[in-house]
Amino acid sequence: MSQAERVIKFIETFLTFGHSYAGQPFVLEPFQRETLEDMYVTDDAGMRLRRTYILGLARKNGKSQVGAAIALYHLIADDADAAPQVISAAGDRAQARLVFDEARRMVLASPDLSKVCEVYRGEIRCTLNGGTYKAVSADAGLQQGLNPSCVIFDELHVFKNPELYEALTLGSATRRSPLTVVISTAGYDLDTPLGRLYSYGLRVDGHRLNGVARKGEVKDPSFGMTWYGPEPGEEFDPADPETWKRFNPLYEKLNAADFETAHSTTHESAFIRYRLNGWTTAQSAFLPRGTWDGLALPERKLAPKELVVLGFDGAWKGDSTGLVAVSLEDFHIEVLGHWEAPEGDQHWRTPVAEVEDRIREALDHFSVRELAADPYRFEQSLQTLEQEGAPVVEFTTNSRQRMTQATQAFYDAAVDGDMTHDGSPALARHMANAVLKETPVGAYVTKEHGASKRHIDLAVATIVGHYRARMHTAEDAGPVRTSLIDII
Repeated sequence: MSQAERVIKFIETFLTFGHSYAGQPFVLEPFQRETLEDMYVTDDAGMRLRRTYILGLARKNGKSQVGAAIALYHLIADDADAAPQVISAAGDRAQARLVFDEARRMVLASPDLSKVCEVYRGEIRCTLNGGTYKAVSADAGLQQGLNPSCVIFDELHVFKNPELYEALTLGSATRRSPLTVVISTAGYDLDTPLGRLYSYGLRVDGHRLNGVARKGEVKDPSFGMTWYGPEPGEEFDPADPETWKRFNPLYEKLNAADFETAHSTTHESAFIRYRLNGWTTAQSAFLPRGTWDGLALPERKLAPKELVVLGFDGAWKGDSTGLVAVSLEDFHIEVLGHWEAPEGDQHWRTPVAEVEDRIREALDHFSVRELAADPYRFEQSLQTLEQEGAPVVEFTTNSRQRMTQATQAFYDAAVDGDMTHDGSPALARHMANAVLKETPVGAYVTKEHGASKRHIDLAVATIVGHYRARMHTAEDAGPVRTSLIDII
């Protein structure tokens, strides 16, 4: 029996599925069998060749289950190393426990495995060989004193630096036949631990893309990779169900309606990374290609006394300040003012008096339902305008909950064609500069990094103004607010 056959037999004999298929035997899919056969290839003496293996899969393709199965095999049944030490590693504690908790469930569901394993909240011990299995995370700091025989890295794309990866892989150097398995979706930066491994994997002879072995320029039998997703430079249609099927080996067992919903409600770059396992050039470009240009309607001019919401995002120095108007009639967006620091001018300051006067002009020209503004750096100006009767409403843009709601509403309207804009080149540039920050409660726009000079303030002012215009339209808000309050 080959080592791959031994792994497959262990999985299908002792392990079960969870969730909707709880209690059913873990019957491997053909692509999973092929992956394990490649992962556990041996030399003529029966020794494992692979020391590092990359498995790239989109979400919903059984990554956690496969990772847990591999971990349990190395804890209980692998005869390559006595007293095994198995580690599940991830970027944070919650992610690190996903694979571990799946393995814990599998042990508790198996009478045979329960006889040879002691299961604790944070550790599983095998009484047959004294082996241990536990989860660690990058946010807990470097793990010292570990000598793992097998490490399962889950979602390595979120790792910002290689410290934990290097600590665990170097720690296994004294093991007889160590194995590091990386199971992850794609990222957006090839200059990361996962990006560098993926780039190297593409060069290794025999790497597998979408189930097909490919030739490579590097002969390295210690490194293997199976990746399901778009090939580098490949043109594909992320809206085509055939594309979904091609890059998701479990697509036939997934809910097609779930894909349709995800595609219609998820930002394009995030959909490509998470559902198609494709690398994107930015963390998450805000709008699908061509969407913003297609909404331009420069001949539409906001009329005097038209009912609008003003969106404002300001800066004191070194950044950008933007003022926009959004019509409550058809959500047409018009840039009313934009002040931006000239590149390289460290002494530039926002002309505060000019900004205040531009806001006053807008208040006189339109019927302004609300001036939605982030007060940061502009508290005094906003208080002055409020005292003059301006309908100022504080909209703090560092509130994740608020900005994720505003960002999602703007995205939905943009992709549905339910808004237009004046074609401002500055606004187009700021929209193109905006990337998405994913959080557990949703995504919001931000700069690519904190020190970036690629300004997004006009985009933020537009998103805020649009969101508040939608709120007024949906709720028929009634009288204009005249006090400075915080909208939750």
